[in-house]
Amino acid sequence: MSGSCTMERLMVSWFLCLVSTFQLSSALYFHIGETEKKCFIEEIPDDTMVIGNYKIQLWDKHKQEFLPSTPGLGMHVEVKEPEGKPLLSKQYSSEGRFTFTSHTPGEHQICLHSNSTKMSLFAGGKLRVHLDIQVGEHAFDYSEIAAKDKLTELQLRVRQLLDQVENVQKEQNYQRFREERFRQTSESTNQRVLWWSIAQTIILLLTGIWQMRHLKSFFEAKKLV
Repeated sequence: MSGSCTMERLMVSWFLCLVSTFQLSSALYFHIGETEKKCFIEEIPDDTMVIGNYKIQLWDKHKQEFLPSTPGLGMHVEVKEPEGKPLLSKQYSSEGRFTFTSHTPGEHQICLHSNSTKMSLFAGGKLRVHLDIQVGEHAFDYSEIAAKDKLTELQLRVRQLLDQVENVQKEQNYQRFREERFRQTSESTNQRVLWWSIAQTIILLLTGIWQMRHLKSFFEAKKLV
């Protein structure tokens, strides 16, 4: 029984390593000014949870380094769907997280800017924003899930595997959606090129006929024919 359980754990670990190659997570930091807005484009499948963890640091001119932000400094987060509809627009503190779930597949625009005003104490300062965006099963806190549902290590790994397989399936569906959209764009472009070629041919024919009639009238007027 023990050998069978060990074999199952090895198989689950192998599958987790295999599926973990499809990671959807990005961590970075960037600098913004007082009223500057920074936007990112994230390709997200439909019905997918997204979590963004962030932290703001303020540039200190005297110490020449980034320090923890001043009280009252916050971050405004805006998220728009591929069609441009607002999905999230909310004011947050200087450190925390924002979450949303996508409704349609495609490129989602995530924009961040501070709540700084020209009358604030840190006006004209430079901010460093640390941002970590996690998509799909990477947004889940499995330690919290295990504690809440009282899962064993093997059950938790199986849960992770199922979530990752579901995420891969969503990603495959999204890739098919992109392929279909690209095919429609290609067909539309080819059709426009075809009609433009036909229009050019008709214009050239009409121009040739007009020139021939004009030359015939000219020769008849000069009594050359």
